[in-house]
Amino acid sequence: MNGYLVEMMGITKRFPGVQALSNVDFRIGRGEIVCLLGENGAGKSTLMKILTGVYRPDEGEILFGGEAIRLSSTRDAYERGINIIFQEFNLCPNLSAMENVFLGNENRGKGGTFSYKATQRRAEEYFRRLKIDIDPSTPVNRLGVAQQQMVEIAKALAYDTKVLIMDEPTSALADKEIGNLFGIMRDLKARGISIVFISHKLDEVLSITDRVVVLRDGHNSGDIATRDADEDKLITMMVGRELSQLYAPRKNPPSSEIAVEVRHISGPPNIRDISFTVRKGEIVGLAGLVGAGRTELAKLIIGAVRKKRGEVTVFGKPVEIRTPADSVAAHIAYLPEDRKNSALILGMSARENITMSIHDRITGLFRLISVKKEIAVVDTYIRSLSVKVSSREQCVETLSGGNQQKVVIAKSLAIEPWFLILDEPTRGIDVGAKAEVHAIIADLADRGVAVLVISSELPEVLHLADRILVMHEGGITMEMDRESANQETIMRAAVGST
Repeated sequence: MNGYLVEMMGITKRFPGVQALSNVDFRIGRGEIVCLLGENGAGKSTLMKILTGVYRPDEGEILFGGEAIRLSSTRDAYERGINIIFQEFNLCPNLSAMENVFLGNENRGKGGTFSYKATQRRAEEYFRRLKIDIDPSTPVNRLGVAQQQMVEIAKALAYDTKVLIMDEPTSALADKEIGNLFGIMRDLKARGISIVFISHKLDEVLSITDRVVVLRDGHNSGDIATRDADEDKLITMMVGRELSQLYAPRKNPPSSEIAVEVRHISGPPNIRDISFTVRKGEIVGLAGLVGAGRTELAKLIIGAVRKKRGEVTVFGKPVEIRTPADSVAAHIAYLPEDRKNSALILGMSARENITMSIHDRITGLFRLISVKKEIAVVDTYIRSLSVKVSSREQCVETLSGGNQQKVVIAKSLAIEPWFLILDEPTRGIDVGAKAEVHAIIADLADRGVAVLVISSELPEVLHLADRILVMHEGGITMEMDRESANQETIMRAAVGST
């Protein structure tokens, strides 16, 4: 490694009422994979937006190849070979893979005319370099998530990228796809491309990176070679304390009283004759591979998708659930896995998001919303869930991922649920926020709420759940208590092995 390619020194950035970054240093060498680690709100995104020309720093300087540079726009960054792949892809779904790769960077022939054949050859060359089999003429909306990510990488390489920033690149990938991505990252590294890897998955950080730079509350918290790091060290650097208890201990055992019973539920796309119970104060984990039908089952229960047959009883009484509104009326709440697209209205305030499902309960005279009632509800949950907001009117789009997730939980709790379904409740949030969400779930169960937790993280299921159900191809293949469960038995059931 011949010196540093990028040096960000003394970077400070302020927004109205917020000190986002304070005297931060960040360096990356040629052909180095560096993880930028930190809790949500630590300043990672702000620092990378400065490196990609979205923001200008209030103080500090950036050196690129030893030369001081000033990035006035994202175009400035592109032209210097600095590119970013966001967690939510920046692709045009109606255009072909080839057209996306060269969008804004079109291949021109003599006289400035567009050369389709030359562009196709270049796209094929980039896909060949990435060892991926994609027809350049295929519309992006017909590609899988992993293939779309490869199109994003090819697009970055077409700009002659020297520094590639990857923001949570594995969040929607299966294990095999993650392995393929890491192979490509190592190949890019071998060709001298520097990679900034942003991830909350510490096992991945330790397996793919050369060095880890940690931010905490807008300050540098540590810079460590990966070979000298382990998960405990990284967690301590991130949160400023040892996090030996990620899962809060339960205070009360589950009741023997059955709170919810699902009987013979069947429905699209492939859910078949599923029955189970959840007791008052019990946490039931629902495990299974992607495509097993866990989310689809939840949507059938709450009426988001119409079931073909089956019924739900709450404390022994059958409830007719045809729509999510019926579910709310029955005190059944659902926290979806995709908070940004399915749970929040990002342009609205925390207050508006928390109370949007309970307008009928906070109305006053003439069926108008009672401001007093609404504020009482909102302030109660902001306080009890420790949601970090400047005020209840703060736009949720400006909150960190962990605090957005707390707003979704607050929205669910505002309906005063007897049965709470949580679908991937800690996806995309950092380890400190995970511990807080786990503590909230344990507290709800201790207060008698029946909880169903859908999670792809087996350690989360094993530590949180009192009982575990495993799904495979639309059915439940195994039920076990926590004491008899382990990752191997769950995975055997998840793949349909007997």
